[in-house]
Amino acid sequence: MKYTRVNIPANKHIALVAHDGKKSELVAWCKAHKTQLCKHSLSATGTTGNLIERDTGLEVQKLLSGPMGGDQQIGAQIAEQKIDMLIFFWDPLSSQPHDPDVKALLRLAAVWNIPVACNEASADMLLTSKFMDIELPRMQPDYPDYLATRLP
Repeated sequence: MKYTRVNIPANKHIALVAHDGKKSELVAWCKAHKTQLCKHSLSATGTTGNLIERDTGLEVQKLLSGPMGGDQQIGAQIAEQKIDMLIFFWDPLSSQPHDPDVKALLRLAAVWNIPVACNEASADMLLTSKFMDIELPRMQPDYPDYLATRLP
């Protein structure tokens, strides 16, 4: 597989996701970082997005609820290179009926080499990174080239 150097833009598109037991923590985190988050584009799964928008005043593009396909919608946006960062407060101690969707979402974030935070500490690290407000150079798999070698 060949890789190509690309840049995550200075104005990032951030996906926000939280399991039910972590929604209040993500909303509190968004409140604490509202000044930084309002500089970027935000998308979220349905219920999480509604709570963030209601409690923080941040503008959030709301997708479907996670179990209804929202995790997959965010995954599709990652594959389409429309999401630059994923903040996913997941609950490792609770069983999730849509666990395959959750794993697929995290797998896509890894495949497309985007920054991912799965808890408050890692989200704080990402948000305070020197790359948060400037372009972030990274390597990304060259899928068009890969597919060209597989097609007749």
